[in-house]
Amino acid sequence: MRRREFLSLIGGVAVAPVIARAQQTSVPIVGLLGATTAQGYAQQLAAFRQGLSEVGLVEGRDAVIEYRWANDHFDRLPGLAADLVNRHVAVIATIGGSAASAAAKAATTTIPVVFHGSLDPVKAGFVASLSRPGGNLTGVVTLNEEIGRKRLELIHEAVPAATTLGLLLNPTNKVVAEPLYNDVQAGARELGLQLRVLNASTESDFERVFASLKQMQLGALVIISDPFFISKSEQLAALTIRYAVPAIFPYRTFTDAGGLMSYGGSYTDSYRLSGVYTGRILKGEKPANLPVQQATKVELVINQKTAKALGISVPQALISRADEVIE
Repeated sequence: MRRREFLSLIGGVAVAPVIARAQQTSVPIVGLLGATTAQGYAQQLAAFRQGLSEVGLVEGRDAVIEYRWANDHFDRLPGLAADLVNRHVAVIATIGGSAASAAAKAATTTIPVVFHGSLDPVKAGFVASLSRPGGNLTGVVTLNEEIGRKRLELIHEAVPAATTLGLLLNPTNKVVAEPLYNDVQAGARELGLQLRVLNASTESDFERVFASLKQMQLGALVIISDPFFISKSEQLAALTIRYAVPAIFPYRTFTDAGGLMSYGGSYTDSYRLSGVYTGRILKGEKPANLPVQQATKVELVINQKTAKALGISVPQALISRADEVIE
């Protein structure tokens, strides 16, 4: 099998000849556990491989990556994690949020796990502390939990007339949905805003949700950081344009595709850090001794072209704070 064919696999099925060859030559196997799909996380995967290369490891030469994708069915994650454990992989790296990380943690206490997620890993029980993880897990956390309410503040500043806003959640991903809902709801109370929860866990839910926005008289929409939504960011942006709803999203793929605003960390940078840690563990370092890294870089991107199409005059004070304005 050619290497590009191996990399295109999205179903998470083991490739026996490749694995056998890796075992014969003592090339370590990395188990990559993903909550969503390879297509939806192509940029993150590229960043992860870049991180591996920064510590001198090339996929296919120095390590084989065996993929397991849940394809947005989070209930499959425990079984996929158990399968990677049974494969005796050298390390498990998670992609697509804290649900995958929780499944990996539950599956093994011995195989190193490099997690990636938006939740506080100490509160989630992944590590004893950020500086001294102490077990078989370490990884990278973004700031999405801490800045959830900040997104609400920003969209309210952009559309101050909107007093009732929607919050788009994925109810099947409770490990992420519940803390982020609590955070945004607290922010809504502080601002005197009404928050209405909208649920979507499949693509077929999107049309129903967006069609209900006018009926519910929602003036704007906050979309939380969820791996399913991240993998569908361009589709969600297109829907906000079609239904003329001002919305804010965690990542700039949304604004690049026509969404109004995005505010959050750089997922390419954070997944690069995950790749670096995976490579360092393959070279012999222990996860217990690798402090959890926090991706602290955040960026505000505003699509001014979309604002004009929606008839929104974004305050100059907000424009001046943006890291980038798309004209």
